[in-house]
Amino acid sequence: MELTALDLKILAVAEDRLSGFHERPFDEIARRCGLSTDIVLERLRSMVQTGAVRRIRQTLLTTSLADGALIAWRLPAERETTAREWLRNNDPFTGHIVLRSSDNPTAPGADYRLWTTLKIPTGYATVTEHCELLARHIGATDFAPLPVVGMFALGVGHVRRAGLRPGDKTTELPVMQRPSRPILSEEEWRVLLSLKESLNHHELVPTPWLGRAQALGMSHEKFCTIARALDERGVIGRFAAFLDHTRNTGHHSGTGAAGLFHWTVPVGMEEQAGAECGRHICMTHCYWRNGGEPFGGAQIMGVAHAATREGVRAHKAAIDAHLAACGIPVLHTATFWSEQAEIRPSEISPEHYRQWLRTLTEQH
Repeated sequence: MELTALDLKILAVAEDRLSGFHERPFDEIARRCGLSTDIVLERLRSMVQTGAVRRIRQTLLTTSLADGALIAWRLPAERETTAREWLRNNDPFTGHIVLRSSDNPTAPGADYRLWTTLKIPTGYATVTEHCELLARHIGATDFAPLPVVGMFALGVGHVRRAGLRPGDKTTELPVMQRPSRPILSEEEWRVLLSLKESLNHHELVPTPWLGRAQALGMSHEKFCTIARALDERGVIGRFAAFLDHTRNTGHHSGTGAAGLFHWTVPVGMEEQAGAECGRHICMTHCYWRNGGEPFGGAQIMGVAHAATREGVRAHKAAIDAHLAACGIPVLHTATFWSEQAEIRPSEISPEHYRQWLRTLTEQH
C-alpha cells in the first residue's frame, strides 16, 4: 500500500509522540496534526484495514511491570525456522522474534542468530528458568539473557525519522531510566491489562476507553482516573499506531533496513555513553545491557532504521564519531542486521503465566 502525504503526516505524530495516557488520544493526535478528529480516525481506520498499520494500542513500560530481558539464542541452522514458529505459537511472554546476521561471521555474538524479547511476571519464574524451559522446546544450544540496566531511548517513529541526516541529535541528553517494580492492586491490574490490548476497528472512535470500562463493570470516569494514576506511577508508555515496516510501507517510510548496534566502553562510562548514543534521533531503542564475554563485553545496545543498510551504516558512523569527540573510548563495536522480524507485545499478566505454565506441564 502506498501511504499518502496525509497518512504520513498523521503517522509522524501517531507512531510515538503521544507519551502517557490520554482519555481522548485521537483528539490529541488531530490537534498536533492540525486536522479534525474525523479525518484522523478515517485515515487510521483505512491504514489498519489495508494492513499498513498493524495495530493501535496503549503501550506499557513493561520493564517496570515484569522481569525481562533481550534474549540471544544460539541454534543449529536447521532449527531456526521451527524455533521461531514454536515461540510465536506457544509462548505469549516472548514478544519480538528477530533473525539477525552479522557482516563478520567471526565477530563476538555472530553465532547467536535468533533474538527475542521476554517478559516474566515478577515472582513466577526467573528469566533464566523460563529460557531453560524454552530451550528444551526449540532446540537451542545456548542462550544469553540481556536485561535492562537503564533505558535512554524508546520510541519507534519510523515516519518522522525517515528524513534524518546522520548525526542529527537532541540538544539535551536523555536521562537514564532504571526499571522499577511498583506494587499494583487487583483493580489497577485489571485496568492496565485492559489498556494494553490493541484497539478493535469499532474502538477507533473519539472515546476508545468507554467500551473497555464497561467491560470491567466500571464507569468511564473511574477507568480514566485509575489510568491517569498508573501513568503518574511510571508504568504507562505511549499511545501508538504501529506501522508494518516489514511490508512495502516500511520502505516507503524509510525503514527498509534495521541494525542492532553494540558498543563496549570502559566500565564506569556506561551511563555517559548510553546518553550520548541515545540522543541521536535515529535510535529507536537505546539501552544499557550487559552482554558479557559472548558479545565482546558490550553494554550499550540500540536499534536504528533507514531505507538501506548504507543509511544505517552512516548513522552508526556518525554516532561512533560523536563518541570519539566526547572522549569515550569504544573497545568493541558490532552491527547485527535484521533479516526477518515478527513484532508483537509480550504478555505480562500473572494469571496468564500461571495458566500457561499449567497448560505446558499438562501437555508434556
